[in-house]
Amino acid sequence: MKKIVFVTIAGCFLMASLHAQSGADSLLNFLLKNKNRASLYLQKNDYILTKLNEDKLMPLAGAANIMVAVEFAKQAAYNVFGFNALVPLKDINKYYLPNTDGDAYRNWIKYETRIGHIKNDSIKLIDVARGMIMYGSTANAEYLMELLGFGNLKNDIRMFGLKQHTLLYPMPSSLFLYQNPKGLAEDKILKEIQSLKEDDYYKAVFSIHRELNMDSGYKEKFRPQDLSIKMQKAWSARLTAATAKEYAKVARVINARLILNEKSYAVLGKLVETLMESPSSKTWLKHVGMFGGSTISVLTKTVYATLKDGTKLELVYFFNDLTGKETYKLQSWMNDFDSRILKDENFRKKLVEGVEGKKK
Repeated sequence: MKKIVFVTIAGCFLMASLHAQSGADSLLNFLLKNKNRASLYLQKNDYILTKLNEDKLMPLAGAANIMVAVEFAKQAAYNVFGFNALVPLKDINKYYLPNTDGDAYRNWIKYETRIGHIKNDSIKLIDVARGMIMYGSTANAEYLMELLGFGNLKNDIRMFGLKQHTLLYPMPSSLFLYQNPKGLAEDKILKEIQSLKEDDYYKAVFSIHRELNMDSGYKEKFRPQDLSIKMQKAWSARLTAATAKEYAKVARVINARLILNEKSYAVLGKLVETLMESPSSKTWLKHVGMFGGSTISVLTKTVYATLKDGTKLELVYFFNDLTGKETYKLQSWMNDFDSRILKDENFRKKLVEGVEGKKK
């Protein structure tokens, strides 16, 4: 079975060489040739440089976990919990469904084991949250959603003033809806799922989440062999959704350090601004953050940065209805594309001209 991949791109992309221009140009060319499958929003110092399908509702994949990161930062800042508190790995593992996350969870465990963060089969809460963003581990995200409270996550969407944002719900739990234990016709199952109204769909997902939360053996009922490409795409299409314009607003708030307090941003920075842990980043950046994700047919990315000279940039781009091959190619081009947007004014102009349809 082909794996479902909703991997959040790790935070080292700006280390890409500016001489490797093919990745940036390749992604740009794909974007311009497939405008109907993309949305984009680019702003500099609160001035909109360009936008494309910015009000189109698009599945977010792992990008939605920024709301989890924000709520984590808020609660940690107010000492609702200690972010250095240890969590048994078994509490997170119960949400992990093998072959559904592009090995994000296992790669995170390997990383934390290598650097000595796992002690007596437990790990600090802050590292769980970092794994959610850096590795795109959906098991970490579902665990944190339960810990932080789904109602609080809903309030965070309101806090940012987002009008076009569907309800945030756990991705691993939702996969159970696309099972076929009775061997029914696939189209029949999909028709039944698609007929579910939004509220009924959410209720079904949260019911499964409660089962996973209470019964560590419940996940043994999961049938990855049922997740055909068609099933995966149908699942992906119903993920939490928002618009590029709305996520540019989120990026601007974080980039300008608005709404949240200083303590919250100190914690949030540990989750989404991990690139600042590199000495080379500090030579030209005050701060930079990113979050995103992918599935077999969706790819999303949000990047924000404040340069040393005070220039602020926010970039959001979403793709939907991709083939698996397209998703793979785009992922390989993203690092260079993001780097060029932040560092190269001429490349930004090239993007603007392409989107606006102006002559070069």
